[in-house]
Amino acid sequence: MKPTERAITRVTSPAHKPSSASAPAARNGPSDHWAPFLVGQPENPVRVLLVADDPHMRETIAHELAQDVRIRVVAVARSAHEGKRSIATIDFDVMLTDLKLRDGSGYELLESMKRIQPAAEAVVVSVMEDDESALHAFALGASGYLIKSSWFGNFVDAILQVVNGGAAVTPTVTRRLLKRLNGGTGQAATPAQQSQSDSSERLSPREREVLRLVSIGYTSCEIGKRLFISNETVNAHLKHAFRKLGARTRAQAVASATAKGLLFE
Repeated sequence: MKPTERAITRVTSPAHKPSSASAPAARNGPSDHWAPFLVGQPENPVRVLLVADDPHMRETIAHELAQDVRIRVVAVARSAHEGKRSIATIDFDVMLTDLKLRDGSGYELLESMKRIQPAAEAVVVSVMEDDESALHAFALGASGYLIKSSWFGNFVDAILQVVNGGAAVTPTVTRRLLKRLNGGTGQAATPAQQSQSDSSERLSPREREVLRLVSIGYTSCEIGKRLFISNETVNAHLKHAFRKLGARTRAQAVASATAKGLLFE
C-alpha cells in the first residue's frame, strides 16, 4: 500500500522545503502557450522525487520547483539510501537525481526506479560532461542529462519536457554525443555507412520523421499536431522504432538511429 499524504509530508520534511512553499499565491502559473492536453496542470501537477545530498543544490532546486503550480515535490531524499526508500514507497512521475551521492550513485537509483516504477521518467544532474556518463545514464533509462553549471533556473522546463515524452539534455552534451555518434565529423552518415545497417533495422519514412521531431524536443502531442496524426499513432511509430533499434527510451532511440545513419535515409 502506498503511503498517505501524511507519510509523504514526513519524507519531505520542513527542513527541506523551500521557504516560499507556504505562499501558493506567489507561485507561477502555466504560461499562455501551455496547452491543456499536456501533462502538468495546476489541478494535477507532476509529482517529483528530488534526490541530492548537497544542501545548497537540494534547496535551490526545491525552491525553483516550488514556484511552479504545474509541479509538486512529493519527496526530497538526501542520500541514495533515502532515494531507494522513496522509490519503493512513494508514487511519483519524475525523479530528478544528482549523479554522485556520498553513499551511492544516480545510476543505482535509475536501476531501482526502472524495476519498481518503470513508467516514471528520470533526469540526471551532474557536474561531469563526459560522454560515457551521459550514455550510461541513457542506457539505464534516463530521459534527461543536465550539467549543473548550465541548467539552474531551467529544471521546471526539463521536468515538463520529459514527462510529456521529450528529452532534456544540456546542448553541449547533445552536440558532442551527436558528433561522436557520427564518427566525430558532425555530419550525417554517408550512404556507405548507411548500407552497413541491417535491413531489418531500417526505419519507415514516418518513423524517421517522428524520431527526427523527438530529437529536437517535440512531445508526442506536438508531433501529432504537426503531422496531423493522433497521439496513439505517434506512440505506435515510436514503439516500432524502439523495437527495430533495440531501444528502451527516446534518448536511446535517437542516439542509436543517428549512429546508424537511419534518421536521414
